[in-house]
Amino acid sequence: MKLVEVFESLQGEGRNSGRRCVFVRFAGCNLDCPWCDTAHDARFEMTVGELVAEIAQYRARSVVLTGGEPTVAKGVDELVAALKERGYWIAVETNGTNGIDEAPWLAFVDYIACSPKIERPGSLRLAHADEVRVVASCVGAADFCRAVRERIEATDYYVSPCERDGKMDFALAKETLESLDGWSLSVQLHKLLGFR
Repeated sequence: MKLVEVFESLQGEGRNSGRRCVFVRFAGCNLDCPWCDTAHDARFEMTVGELVAEIAQYRARSVVLTGGEPTVAKGVDELVAALKERGYWIAVETNGTNGIDEAPWLAFVDYIACSPKIERPGSLRLAHADEVRVVASCVGAADFCRAVRERIEATDYYVSPCERDGKMDFALAKETLESLDGWSLSVQLHKLLGFR
């Protein structure tokens, strides 16, 4: 498995904010968003067994599979099966460009956080998620949010401020939220509070 990093921290955004998790960041992404702040070039490789052993070194019993884009990574189905067998709670953070047909293992995780991209409006394949987070990266984000809500059934819908050059655009996020019903604000608390 091609990876960027494995580390333990608190979830910093969405419904599970504050939950202690082991984050597994996979290398590679099928999108190239201009404001992306996440490195996703592979730094190292591990087998599924090695990765499970690495995860077991941490105290947390929750695992977040993130990226990059985990639904394009190889071996994730085996990893999910191995972690479920050991009793882990598993969440995935995905851009929604792959659904259950492309990544059947999604049906076996405990939580799906989908962050569809305004820059790629026609790329959504995921139909169900636990939460949806849209980054308010441009004027008109509210229209995109409405379209996303028609395509993805979720329990919670969030707007997140876009970060560019280390600054979060709270004004645009607030403006976006003011024209939406049933959406909440999700801020990347880990960045504001200075933890990983």
